[in-house]
Amino acid sequence: MNLAVGLTPAWQHILAFDEFRLDAVNRARESHWVASGKVLNVGIALHRLGGPSKTLALVGGSPLDPIEHEFDELGVPHRFVVSSTPTRVCTTILDFGGGRSSKEGSAGAGERHGPRDGRLQMTELVENARPMGEGEYERFVDAYEEEARAASIVVLTGSLPAGTPPRLYRELLERTACPAILDARGEELALALELEPFLVKPNREELEKTIGREIRSDSDLRDGMRELHRLGAQWVVVSQGGGVLWVSSREGDTWRLRPPVVEAVNPIGCGDCLAAGIAWGVSRGLDVVEAVKRGIGAAVQNLQDLLPSRVDPDTVERIARTISPERV
Repeated sequence: MNLAVGLTPAWQHILAFDEFRLDAVNRARESHWVASGKVLNVGIALHRLGGPSKTLALVGGSPLDPIEHEFDELGVPHRFVVSSTPTRVCTTILDFGGGRSSKEGSAGAGERHGPRDGRLQMTELVENARPMGEGEYERFVDAYEEEARAASIVVLTGSLPAGTPPRLYRELLERTACPAILDARGEELALALELEPFLVKPNREELEKTIGREIRSDSDLRDGMRELHRLGAQWVVVSQGGGVLWVSSREGDTWRLRPPVVEAVNPIGCGDCLAAGIAWGVSRGLDVVEAVKRGIGAAVQNLQDLLPSRVDPDTVERIARTISPERV
């Protein structure tokens, strides 16, 4: 079973505009409410890619019912630890800069939503996750320990709620017998590295926050990756938006992979689909570089859809076949 785990999901409002202007009345051409946040994005993507999967998340307040309803509708296996603290609500504003009318259709990957033309500008309004309620930390760790027993690979993903001890991911890794992918940053990542997670997946900015210095060049980036290896990471994957993605092993091997250029519809969830695609590939017995190609395929497909994580394994495989890793 592929297990997605996190404590900061979101109930996401996606608004698409032909044009969005500050200090003006703006009328959205499309509006969608969806379950999102890193853990839910990973969980949905894992389910859609295929194979046994489950999502473990901390969910509470008024978003609990619609999130649970969406997961039930999508058929995504899940276990929600119910929190007394409401799950955060976030808003994505997509400005297509005068794009033509919305198009829907099939591109070999199921239903497509959203405008296809125009220059995309994205604005995110993000609510930080509020503190956990009394006893919820312990209940979540206990639930994780139960679910992790059946897992073949775990994805630990997302920031932690305000006031949560940064050792949480370390505590979860102590209870993990299978390979773990850790998508985190800063102190919570640094504290977990000593337990030698199978793979860590910061983006460039998150790598800077973890190592405590600015990355100005490819040489700086590779030095930062080597530092994560010295601290314990077996594999390191660093993404840079739509730019070159770097992969390195503890043995010193390094690759660069360049995603194909496509027209962006909604970048939300691309990093989460990258993590899900890597986990899916590893669970199928692929080596890490081949698994990363599947992760890129999932991220690229996600970028072209309005709703996050609606990926399709055939499309992911097709995109992955176009990517040629370059050994550095």
